[in-house]
Amino acid sequence: MSVLSGLLLFAMGILAGIINSAVGSGSLLTLPVLLAMGVPPGVAVRTNTIGMMFGSFGSAYGFREETKREMSYLGPLITATVIGAAAGSLFLLITPSSALDWVIPILIVVALILVIFQQRFVEAFSKNQVVKAEGSNGTVGAPYKRPGLVGAMGLASMYGGFFTAAQGVLYMAIMGVGTGHPFKDVNPVKNFLSMIVNSVAALVYLIAFLFFGAEVLWIGVAVLAVGSLLGGLVGARIAKRLSNTFLKGLIVVVALSALVRQLM
Repeated sequence: MSVLSGLLLFAMGILAGIINSAVGSGSLLTLPVLLAMGVPPGVAVRTNTIGMMFGSFGSAYGFREETKREMSYLGPLITATVIGAAAGSLFLLITPSSALDWVIPILIVVALILVIFQQRFVEAFSKNQVVKAEGSNGTVGAPYKRPGLVGAMGLASMYGGFFTAAQGVLYMAIMGVGTGHPFKDVNPVKNFLSMIVNSVAALVYLIAFLFFGAEVLWIGVAVLAVGSLLGGLVGARIAKRLSNTFLKGLIVVVALSALVRQLM
């Protein structure tokens, strides 16, 4: 890895940590940089996931008090998240590199659509939300136990374990509809569950590296770890000062550059 590539990856890691703390999709900044550096898709996803795990710790820590208030209701969601993330990461490991060469560009396009039309999705979901001050059994956190929500989050976690990019956007949409809570209220839980997904997937990839020779670009992991952790820790404050147009524009430019690089 050249110094210039390392600096670019570090800068994108900081921005990705900030974006993930606020809404998600930060990996659409970091993963394309790895791909543009010529890192094979499977190696790039594993490297990105392990590195961005540290940023998810920072994001979750920033919302620890809000998450703590909901913790007693999150058992089923945590279980579904762990199972889904493990399944998704294992599926990545067994997917042939030749298949990833065309699967990853497709997933980048899907994630880009989620990001570009995020506001429209939010507005559409918001119309279907039943805004309640309390859950069905008299407590705010009760909706997190709804079977439909738990199942949908398990599937979203499979996507997160396999690809990670834009999983936060999916989480916000699913939990917003499934609980009836405003999106700002489910954001802390989103950050906590994203941390779990990244941690489970990173553990699977570490085991695969140690015992089965799965390749990981560890210098890339180190750069992303430091950058995303810094971004995650200060993300809640900085994200409020950055224009959504700027953030989305940056994501689109970087991701499209990766697509061109992958398809050439």
